[in-house]
Amino acid sequence: MGLIATNAIKPFPRRKGRPTYELAALFPPQGFWSESDYLDLDTERWVELSNGFLEVLPMPSEAHQDIVLFLVEALKAFVLAHNAGKVLMTGLRVKLWDGTIREPDVVFMSAEHYVRREEYWLGADLVMEVVSPGGRERDLVEKRYQYAKAGISEYWIVDPRKKQITVLKLQGERYVEHGIFKSGSVASSALLKGLSVDVAAVFAAAE
Repeated sequence: MGLIATNAIKPFPRRKGRPTYELAALFPPQGFWSESDYLDLDTERWVELSNGFLEVLPMPSEAHQDIVLFLVEALKAFVLAHNAGKVLMTGLRVKLWDGTIREPDVVFMSAEHYVRREEYWLGADLVMEVVSPGGRERDLVEKRYQYAKAGISEYWIVDPRKKQITVLKLQGERYVEHGIFKSGSVASSALLKGLSVDVAAVFAAAE
């Protein structure tokens, strides 16, 4: 009896370290993610949707967050003083067009355009991205194209590696440089007249 039981019950073969491919099969393949698929995704990871492709981004470092907080506080102080609109930070979804939703590090919507929405904003007036080591091409090239296509008036690219801030303003359907600001100078906005930040102070926030 014991021999029969031993022969009859065989462990299911499993290999440790093997990716859970079956779990991936529960989700749409890349290029076929819909907006509703993305919004239904329950994860603590930083995830964006770009033309139907899901992008899982690295979680921001402490230094990255320190810079973001500095920028949020500076922008929010200006916006509150001028009753100019709403400022939010990482975690807010911004829909650029059907099938593409980004989560900028810092995002501003003017009072004229602001409408409270629970799932995402429809566009924005100004966005800022702090360039991360693994996301240079995404922030410098892809998002520059996408934010311009979405009609976002101003895009700040904050680059800790180069210690510089590039402020781009929308001209027609593309961005042109309002200015490239390095340590020792003050970065200014073309959209929000009077908004400026000391570049050295921005990066010192991460030290």
